[in-house]
Amino acid sequence: MDTRITRRFAALAAEGRPALVTFVTAGDPDLDTSLAIVRALPAAGADVIELGMPFSDPMADGPAIQAAGKRALDAGQTLPKTLELVRRFRAADAVTPIVLMGYYNPIYIYGVDRFCADAVAAGVDGLIVVDLPPEADDELCLPARAVGLNFVRLATPTTDDARLPAVLANASGFVYYVSINGITGSAAPDAGAVAGAVDRIKRHTGLPVAVGFGVRTADQARAIGGNADGVVVGSALVAAIAASLDAGRATARTVPAVTALVAELAAGVRAARARAAE
Repeated sequence: MDTRITRRFAALAAEGRPALVTFVTAGDPDLDTSLAIVRALPAAGADVIELGMPFSDPMADGPAIQAAGKRALDAGQTLPKTLELVRRFRAADAVTPIVLMGYYNPIYIYGVDRFCADAVAAGVDGLIVVDLPPEADDELCLPARAVGLNFVRLATPTTDDARLPAVLANASGFVYYVSINGITGSAAPDAGAVAGAVDRIKRHTGLPVAVGFGVRTADQARAIGGNADGVVVGSALVAAIAASLDAGRATARTVPAVTALVAELAAGVRAARARAAE
């Protein structure tokens, strides 16, 4: 499947460096500010953008992303508005991959076939839906793939060699390795353990492996990126947004707070392979 995601990872592999994958919640703290943040991410150094679809029961997310989702929902964010945000982003950026990340319930309510068609029309490239196991691939994974959307699977420290083939069977785009057991942002990953896990996953698939959950600093990004094909950062960016707000509202500091952190992380990611080669 040829998508913006596969092309971006192939291009970065040719450069010899991992991708910086940045996560922010759509509509946080409001739709216009969220769009401004997303538009600013590529120039700051983001290679792939994960856009969270706010949901009222985000069971895999830690406090920072839960709070971001609540801010977005309180500001009136909906799934149609998230697709509109992508559409508006695409008006000025035709190349940066966009992955929607979230939970199945809003998609089910929207209607799977309608959602897949509208997502493609808006310019979405892939989906990460954390509460749909491989046994439910016919619910969303296969319909999404049929219209050209990558379906990114999660692997965790408890995903053993017996389970991996099922997890990877219909995966495409990349594999998202969750570096810790637990919710987002709850602990820092161990680079050595992550390296071993990435090597093990790669014995089962030719897909790129991106690592997330707990990466917050440039040093952590550099360490993880020494072995992984991508480094995912979410909670730290969402926390930067939260810290910039005044009574829950965006300020002149909000967009720069995110882009400054992304630039630092991008520098770490870009130094990863150089350090690994020393």
